[in-house]
Amino acid sequence: MRHATLSCLSAALLSAALSATPALSQETQIDFVLNWKYQGPQSAFFIAKDKGYFSEEGLDVTLDQGEGSAAAITKVASGAYDAGFGDINALIALAADKPEEAPIAVYVLYNNPPFTIAVKSESDIREPKDLEGKTIGGPASDAALQLFPAFAEITGIDASKVEITNMQSNLREQMLARGQVDGVFGYVNTIAFSAKSAGMNPDEDFRFINYGDFGMDLYSNAVVVSKQLAEEHPDAVEGLLRAINRGVKDMIADPDGSVKYVVDREPLLNSEVEAERTVATLKMEMSNPEAETIGLGDVDEARLKRSIDTLVKARDLARAPEVSEIFTDRFLPPLSERPTKIAD
Repeated sequence: MRHATLSCLSAALLSAALSATPALSQETQIDFVLNWKYQGPQSAFFIAKDKGYFSEEGLDVTLDQGEGSAAAITKVASGAYDAGFGDINALIALAADKPEEAPIAVYVLYNNPPFTIAVKSESDIREPKDLEGKTIGGPASDAALQLFPAFAEITGIDASKVEITNMQSNLREQMLARGQVDGVFGYVNTIAFSAKSAGMNPDEDFRFINYGDFGMDLYSNAVVVSKQLAEEHPDAVEGLLRAINRGVKDMIADPDGSVKYVVDREPLLNSEVEAERTVATLKMEMSNPEAETIGLGDVDEARLKRSIDTLVKARDLARAPEVSEIFTDRFLPPLSERPTKIAD
């Protein structure tokens, strides 16, 4: 009887251990929203997914298309997503007004400002002041559009004299080319390579008024996570960044080859154009000289503080958030593992 009792007890313990095993090995689910529709520069995220980098970190990451870099911030803030790839300036504006809802940036990829207003090459718009009396269009959630009040303040534009109109993102370049608007808001590479995909020649057809050329030395897109994810699952956030960092390194090492991971999801994309877009993004949006010393992903706190102050003043925000409310380096892989040379 005693032997039988011990056997039953052993069986019960074994059964309990086996039933617990799936829970111990279960991956942490993270819903992640991208900045935009599928494009070559997003390949770092898809590489991390398809090569198993997320899985190796115990993560099950779902990657969804976005509706704009600013929209990605609000989607994470609302709880619809756990993490995303969005504009840090939209995060600053949200944190100034609703600090309890704002997510936190944990890995900055775009360390140069990509914001621009594109006009036709034959346009009489050659400097910011020339925008007065003109109609400029863009998707409502476009980060460059949302930053326009700050750009107007810095450059002396009377914003009341500029008509802003909203449009679908897939109509932006065509409406500009047809003269239905005088200019369009967007990211330089988004406009240029979307135009190229549509058979236009952006180098000949368009001229770009870049925000960064007029004193707006801002950071742009970053990986952001919800406060809940950061507080309740810090190990998952560290794993998420390790995986994305590996994907970024693979993209830098082979930008042409990396595009297949995006095209696999959207076969209608032009692989050659997306490869060009990826190379241009690495050179123009991810290669600030500061990366050579602090590494991709991190920020210069003084520079970020200046960015916050610029936005607070230009947009008359309710308050100036602290740098620590906007970005933290606590989840970053060590500098030795992050890229310091992004493009030649």
